Amino acid sequence: MISRKYNGNANVVGNTLRTLRKSKNLSQADLSNKLMLLGIDINMDGIYKIEKGKRILKDFELSAISLVLGVSETELLTDFRDELKNTIE
Repeated sequence: MISRKYNGNANVVGNTLRTLRKSKNLSQADLSNKLMLLGIDINMDGIYKIEKGKRILKDFELSAISLVLGVSETELLTDFRDELKNTIE
């Protein structure tokens, strides 16, 4: 059976996204508005659901979010990658 969730979450960047967004003093609405300007349609509720791990995050959305936040895609995935490394070591 193929799992569509990882540790019960639909994405692996939610916590990191929330932390980075807050560190940039952006509300969920601010992030949503900046994404809309790039043509990425994620409303405020969508941002909330991503941060809570309730919504899948598409690759193009990940790239746009990283651009808006001024970080690399890899930085958004750091916690997940570290967890995987700890599993195989």
